[in-house]
Amino acid sequence: MSTVQQEVDERTNLTGSNKFELLLFRLGADATGDRSELFGINVFKVREIVAMPTITAVAGALPHMLGVVNLRGQVIPVVDLPSVVGCKPKTGLNIMLVTEYARTTQGFAVESVEEIVRLDWSQVLSAESSGAGGGMVTSIARLDGDIENTRLAQVLDVEQILRSITPSDGKEVDAANMKKLLLKPGTVILAADDSAVARGLIEQALTAMGAPYVMTKTGKEAWEKLQAISAAAIVEGKTVRDKVAMVLTDLEMPEMDGFTLTRNIKQDDRFKFLPVVIHSSLSGSTNEDHVKSVGADAYVAKFVAEELAATIREVVSK
Repeated sequence: MSTVQQEVDERTNLTGSNKFELLLFRLGADATGDRSELFGINVFKVREIVAMPTITAVAGALPHMLGVVNLRGQVIPVVDLPSVVGCKPKTGLNIMLVTEYARTTQGFAVESVEEIVRLDWSQVLSAESSGAGGGMVTSIARLDGDIENTRLAQVLDVEQILRSITPSDGKEVDAANMKKLLLKPGTVILAADDSAVARGLIEQALTAMGAPYVMTKTGKEAWEKLQAISAAAIVEGKTVRDKVAMVLTDLEMPEMDGFTLTRNIKQDDRFKFLPVVIHSSLSGSTNEDHVKSVGADAYVAKFVAEELAATIREVVSK
């Protein structure tokens, strides 16, 4: 029992060191039928891994939905992940990854599971920044580090995948009923998220609130932008407080995660007074405890626009 608890504690503490664990799996051959590439998902999103259970087909199911399964009393939908990304399993859909994501539980059918690897976020590059973004991938993980011919794994954009399967998921922003946010004149909200879908929803919400913003794609980019804003403010005889109202950040991001970004801000005398709100699909009490440990001012789970707006208003008003 103590060994299990040590493993849990060790895994949880990775969030404090810009590290994470990636579950590697395969979906089958690509369009040419030649290669079976590695894909990955953050272990924190995976509740369990099970042999593929009997699936009940659902009448009128959306494309890529295999149906539903009854797993210990909970009925969950099962997504044909290979078909979503354009792969064809050679041996069939053998494994189901049960994931908890943005307040929902779903199963992802995959061909095989390989291993769990422990990585530093610096080993992960933004798919968009590297020119490798194909819509379903947020980042590329260099599994063996920055060396020639390192193994590569594609980290899937679960937000984009779920959005493409269930486009009418009720997450659209109701701009007409969004209360305006009053910021200090000349200030912006600095935001960071590696998912294009998430950025779009955040931008809709901030626009509906009438809040000017600067959007970035990684924690590293946000950190560099904050330092640049501070330097420009000094030239103008101002402080960063005159330029930035607050920081809104995701947790899982290539190069630098949200925990590290928040810690950098709160430990720097130039920025420690800036409010930081963490906005993440990694929900649960464990992650919320870590949010407090790095000094974030608030945590809000993705994605309900009204809850995000209410949290931003509360933090800014303080």
